[in-house]
Amino acid sequence: MLTRLPYTLLWLLALPLVLLRLLWRSRRQPAYLRHLGERFGRYRDANPGGDVVWVHAVSVGETRAAEPLVHALLARWPDRRILLTHMTPTGRETSRALFGDEPRVLRAYLPYDIGFVARRFLRHFRPAFGVIMETELWPNLLAACRAEGVPVLLANARLSERSARRYARWPALTRLTLGALSAIGCQSVADGERLTALGARRVAVTGNIKFDIAPAAAQLVLGARFRERFGARPVMLAASTREGEEAPILDAFATQAPPDTLLVLVPRHPQRFDEVAALVAARGLALQRRSDDTAVAPDARVWLGDSMGEMFAYYAAADVALIGGSWLPFGGQNLIEACAVGTPVVVGLHTFNFAAIADHAVAAGAAIRAADVGAGIDAALALLADAPRREATGAAGRRFAAEHRGATERTMAIIEQLRG
Repeated sequence: MLTRLPYTLLWLLALPLVLLRLLWRSRRQPAYLRHLGERFGRYRDANPGGDVVWVHAVSVGETRAAEPLVHALLARWPDRRILLTHMTPTGRETSRALFGDEPRVLRAYLPYDIGFVARRFLRHFRPAFGVIMETELWPNLLAACRAEGVPVLLANARLSERSARRYARWPALTRLTLGALSAIGCQSVADGERLTALGARRVAVTGNIKFDIAPAAAQLVLGARFRERFGARPVMLAASTREGEEAPILDAFATQAPPDTLLVLVPRHPQRFDEVAALVAARGLALQRRSDDTAVAPDARVWLGDSMGEMFAYYAAADVALIGGSWLPFGGQNLIEACAVGTPVVVGLHTFNFAAIADHAVAAGAAIRAADVGAGIDAALALLADAPRREATGAAGRRFAAEHRGATERTMAIIEQLRG
């Protein structure tokens, strides 16, 4: 308790700023002000009883990663419901897109990490056990889980060197927090070594659950529809781009790509769709939007992917994909979906959030690493001009994705052990 006291005091002092940040973000996404009581452990729905399995997926990427595991949990315990908690509206909306109106999937925001609020959350839902996706370590929440007898697995865990250094600044709190976990399933040996060095116990390497995500048939059909709208022209996809990346991508594309090449540009955050459209217009590039739902005009240079939950369709429709988040030091985005549908991948230097996956994909011939945006556009154009090489790279991606499946099964084995 004393180890967590400074952390808790910081939370209480920061709470007004946290609320102001919610208000600020709601200017672009009004959904941030919905369900506000849930962030303090207040839930309108009746207590669902003690038949709940809790899975926390902070935002979009973690929610997509949780999909195979949620399906496996639903199949293993047909008499239980799954409580999916998030921290962002886009994460919550992604879970709705993935699981629709499935009555056994509940949704809520995870409350802020203040002791009594965390206990209120646990006593309302009374989960049988919890699964936290990737690396969301909340000291007070995990302490409350331990006190309430709720075993928690950290699943699909990843920890970059940068994040490990940050956690190492607070060694006592980090050891205490990791010690409250019942088990950890890591994506890679390196992730496990970093977590163990920080004090984690019961660490196993399970692999990355994202490899187990299979593209839905409807997504592949939608991708084929997209392709029909594009016509016979070459298609370059810039996927899950982050703020600051679109401008140099557009500049390099405008100067380096032939006029018949179409750039499909899909920003990671939906609140930035209009902002990115303005960047395209400022460069005088003819723009169409996916939301227009019309055939792409022959003179259109950029097709803006202003939709959610259609990433597999975008990848399936593209000839080559540049992975966003890797061109500036954001750590990169998931490239597994592209590999799974056989789309050749080009990544930048900044892939520390997916270091093992990116390195292995490059080594397997499924991805190409480029030094900067200009080199990335050049690499993509070279693939567009070389059909045999493009097909070989796509086939290597499919093999790479297939060879790394099985993390869901290994994670479920750990959960079975926790449940006794």
